[in-house]
Amino acid sequence: MNETTTDKPGISAAIIVDDGRVLMVRRRISEGELMWQFPAGGIEAGEIPEEAAVRETLEETGLTVKAVKLLGQRVHPKTGREMSYTACEPVEGGAFVADADELDAIAWVAHAEIPEYVPYGLFEPVQAYLDETLTG
Repeated sequence: MNETTTDKPGISAAIIVDDGRVLMVRRRISEGELMWQFPAGGIEAGEIPEEAAVRETLEETGLTVKAVKLLGQRVHPKTGREMSYTACEPVEGGAFVADADELDAIAWVAHAEIPEYVPYGLFEPVQAYLDETLTG
């Protein structure tokens, strides 16, 4: 195996802000405590995290986005998976449950509502980006 930290590919998450809210999705099958999360999925061979975030967003939500900047990377404390977080901007379309096998709901979440969706807190660089973007 040639993966660096685990035997599974890294996961890339898209942090999409539009009209003062951030897009969150609810997985049909929860990953432990993780019910609501950002659009995300495995990084495929030859992809960089930013490309995976854009692709996964389109596949899961039907929303076309462009990557703005990589916010950070870490090993997720709940799943043990290598995670990358990319700030993205909507380009075309509207978000909906495009992959009903993976998702059962989406929500555009206001800054003050984030703790209701993610009670265990967000990765610090993601929280800092949302603090700046959603309240600035």
